[in-house]
Amino acid sequence: MSDGSVRVDAWLWAVRVYKTRSAATTACRAGHVRVGGDKAKASQPVRIGDELRVRISGFDRILVVRQLLTKRVGAPLAVLAAEDRTPAREPVALTAVRDRGAGRPTKRERREIDHLRGRD
Repeated sequence: MSDGSVRVDAWLWAVRVYKTRSAATTACRAGHVRVGGDKAKASQPVRIGDELRVRISGFDRILVVRQLLTKRVGAPLAVLAAEDRTPAREPVALTAVRDRGAGRPTKRERREIDHLRGRD
């Protein structure tokens, strides 16, 4: 576009947030994409400095537009086009659970349980 903006669905596809542009459009329609705190339509323009919140698999990614892209680029260039401000997720605690009456664990299962519990 001539005014220094790009469609939000095209930008999300170009910086490899979504595998296809139609997936980015669908996410916009479902309300999973917000620009500046407001739900974004697929055709909404984004400009340099805009903050996007993208909900992917239950978690929000916070991206800031650093470069406008309309074509899909390689991963090293895509990293430069978006600044990721997503806070680090807390690690999920895994627990070893065995079915009651399953018998004694095998040597392999015991090693896996010890590895999960941090007893390496």
